[in-house]
Amino acid sequence: MTFFNIILSYPSVIYTTLLGAVVVYWLIALIGLVDFDSGPNLDVDANIDVDVDVDADVDLDAGDTHHHIDGEAHETSVLANILVALGLWGVPFSIVVSLLTLFGWVACSLATTWIMPLVPTTILRIVVGAAVIVGAFVLSILATEICVPLLRRLFVSHDAISNASLVGQECIVLTGTVDEKFGRAEVPDQGAGYHIRVVADTPNSLKRGDRATILGYDAAQRIYRIK
Repeated sequence: MTFFNIILSYPSVIYTTLLGAVVVYWLIALIGLVDFDSGPNLDVDANIDVDVDVDADVDLDAGDTHHHIDGEAHETSVLANILVALGLWGVPFSIVVSLLTLFGWVACSLATTWIMPLVPTTILRIVVGAAVIVGAFVLSILATEICVPLLRRLFVSHDAISNASLVGQECIVLTGTVDEKFGRAEVPDQGAGYHIRVVADTPNSLKRGDRATILGYDAAQRIYRIK
């Protein structure tokens, strides 16, 4: 079987389609049309508390927790809790999904090469193919669990310098555009600098590489407004 026959035949074609969607997403992210850090924000502290980037009002008073969240926020919280339980926290959600898809595609393609040719009938191929899809997903979780801790150090949160401490400083735009919904920028530092989420009023001429001034900080959404 040729490479293309393998990746476009059942069951590999399932993961090939997903991998194609991931590649398209990253191409769009590279030109700045989407924020690669979108999705559940899995910042976990020493007590493994999940900080989900949704509109949720959580009050902690003497150990009594009151959650005021809508249905969408609850679903996102459940997803975040599942990823934390699997150890897939501390990196952007898009990277977790990309790793799961890539490893699943590799495992499924290998199974298509070595196992599927041994299955004699069409019905058995459907059953075995379904098992391969599930097995590849399980293996992708295990492989991603190994990779995420290695990547986690690249996405360390710098909460100590958040809020008003950066207001008034200059930042460098990292995304292709910045509007009222998304954008990313870097605040230069002696080291690698701080990556922050930013928004700006439109229309504006901000683009990747431009310098902008941080005007304010929205504590509720953890986003900086720039100009």
